[in-house]
Amino acid sequence: MLARPAVTVAGPAASRGRTHVLLDTFGRQAVDLRVSLTDRCNLRCTYCMPEEGLQWLAKPDLLTDEEIVRLVTVAVRDLGVREVRFTGGEPLLRPGLVAVVAACSELEPRPELSLTTNGIGLARTASALREAGLDRINVSLDTLDPEVFHTLTRRHRHQDVLDGLAAAEAAGLAPVKLNTVLMRGVNDHEAADLLAWCLERGYELRFIEQMPLDAQHGWDRASMVTAAEILDLLRARFTLTPEPSARRGAAPAERWLVDGGPGRVGVIASVTRPFCRACDRTRLTADGQVRNCLFATGETDLRTALRSGANDAELAALWRAAMWGKKAGAGIDDPEFLQPGRPMSAIGG
Repeated sequence: MLARPAVTVAGPAASRGRTHVLLDTFGRQAVDLRVSLTDRCNLRCTYCMPEEGLQWLAKPDLLTDEEIVRLVTVAVRDLGVREVRFTGGEPLLRPGLVAVVAACSELEPRPELSLTTNGIGLARTASALREAGLDRINVSLDTLDPEVFHTLTRRHRHQDVLDGLAAAEAAGLAPVKLNTVLMRGVNDHEAADLLAWCLERGYELRFIEQMPLDAQHGWDRASMVTAAEILDLLRARFTLTPEPSARRGAAPAERWLVDGGPGRVGVIASVTRPFCRACDRTRLTADGQVRNCLFATGETDLRTALRSGANDAELAALWRAAMWGKKAGAGIDDPEFLQPGRPMSAIGG
């Protein structure tokens, strides 16, 4: 359990002066904003959603491009957010994505802008995104085998992802980062091969423990490939040296130098080694709800306030109040943990 800060804070409006930061009662400051642009996706990954897909949000419920930019502006200008990551669903499906990135790149102070994508469509958009101001990109890829890719995603789009990776690198979105989820008996045998492949190309690989955020609620802790197992699979071929912990900061990945470096690999142990103590994130869903934790069971509605005429100060006050109530931890390591009602595709990665 986190210790509460020694300094006395009267409430969310008392943060840095204290109205220009997002603090919680444990003294954590949210500077990293995850913005979901859509709940739709063009893959059907088995650990995320059923083959037939989901009931998508209706268009009127989605924030418009202008509303997204306004809320990001409030977060950056008035609440101390320094990093903005666009997610989904699949954010490349958002028609106004490039324009949203361009508008956010013009904010003062200028936030770091990144994107998490499955890579489908990236081959034709990487250059435009870079020109619009995108700084970094994370691409999800769980296998080097096209047939395993089809098994996992129920789509034959493996080459599209590889083409997207190449386009991102060519556009200057480097270093390209890869996110990989290992599924027992499906692609866990590829762990070392994936790392070797990424090292050859200069990509930075992150393995992520499968989290209980699937729409089917079929996640099973016992069948999950743990961080410890992932490291054992990698150590069978590589020498891993932990990076100094001081370099990690609030980053979710524990990182290792591979064979002495400079190549690195990260493991995000969301389930077995939660990193809630250093969490610096706030989340905005595609329908305008603030979530103070990926695993939160409650949300704060900014969309209704925005569309009802709330000014920026009122929106900021709602956001601060939402973050002030953040729990000490996600509780994912608690036997009593309850999976959120929304799946990952609706929350945003």
